[in-house]
Amino acid sequence: MNKENDIFILGIESSCDDTSAAVIRNGVLLSNVIAGQKVHEAYGGVVPELASRAHQQNIVPVVDQAIKQAGITNRDITAVAFTRGPGLLGSLLVGTSFAKGFSLSTGAPMIEINHLQAHVLAHFIQEENAPFDPPKFPFLCLLVSGGNSQIILVKDYLNMEVIGQTIDDAAGEAFDKCAKVMGLPYPGGPFVDKLAKEGNPDAFKFAKPRIPNFDYSFSGLKTSFLYFLRDQLKENENFIEERKADLCASLQKTIIDILLDKLIKAAKENRIREIAVAGGVSANSGLRNALIETAAKRHWKMHIPKFAFTTDNAAMIAISGYFKYQKGEFIGMDAVPFARMDIKA
Repeated sequence: MNKENDIFILGIESSCDDTSAAVIRNGVLLSNVIAGQKVHEAYGGVVPELASRAHQQNIVPVVDQAIKQAGITNRDITAVAFTRGPGLLGSLLVGTSFAKGFSLSTGAPMIEINHLQAHVLAHFIQEENAPFDPPKFPFLCLLVSGGNSQIILVKDYLNMEVIGQTIDDAAGEAFDKCAKVMGLPYPGGPFVDKLAKEGNPDAFKFAKPRIPNFDYSFSGLKTSFLYFLRDQLKENENFIEERKADLCASLQKTIIDILLDKLIKAAKENRIREIAVAGGVSANSGLRNALIETAAKRHWKMHIPKFAFTTDNAAMIAISGYFKYQKGEFIGMDAVPFARMDIKA
């Protein structure tokens, strides 16, 4: 490997409960290491203090493995990219502090990354000996995760505009909270997806909000679901267990319908047929299938990321860092993380 003129970007992701490090060489992924945290399952959600402590334990071995798997040394790193926000402040502090220490010890400059932008740019991760067909600008990206539901107009790698977003809860939050009511483990989204395959998506009807423009709302759906279960349990205390698959299928269909309704509207009004999806909920098989069907019907060019790049990962941080490195966008030692950040920040 001729390293002399190569650009090696180390990416560090620690926004929530996954500690991840990745190395990209000239835009091509060499390694992507992720350490999850099982401790939160017992609490039905991420406990911020426990998350930050686990990041402290994981970050050194995760970075070490990422660099070793890439076949390089610390001194070969051209720049270190880290998630500055949005996310859990304690978790972000661990990644930010490590990036500063790494930068001081190696001389590699630091690059701040917006976690939401990185999810979108996951579509530009190249893997060795793998097909590569990224979206063409401009394109629309439906970003759906536990904390975000947005429609983003992507004009360039670092030029994005949110044209629609949730005014309350995110789609992933609706999945997880409704799953919790049904007694499913955390995170509930994957369990709902699995059970939905066995159920009837038209068995039950739940509320769909009427929100103007391209914005979303999922709080009304959660309330509708909760009240429906409450009423049914009065009649039959075993209702959830007996109809769990149908409940999951109907819930999933409702969430997907809400997401696609606004995406179709946005694509039509902006006259864009290059469509992408990103974020943890983009791993949902029902959503993927619905997007593929809609794309075929509406003649969209649909871009769906690999499962490995849907959830939080450092590969998306590293590729974002690569684009910012080319523009010379670095940040100094006074960088502090932010729990909230606009996608353009």
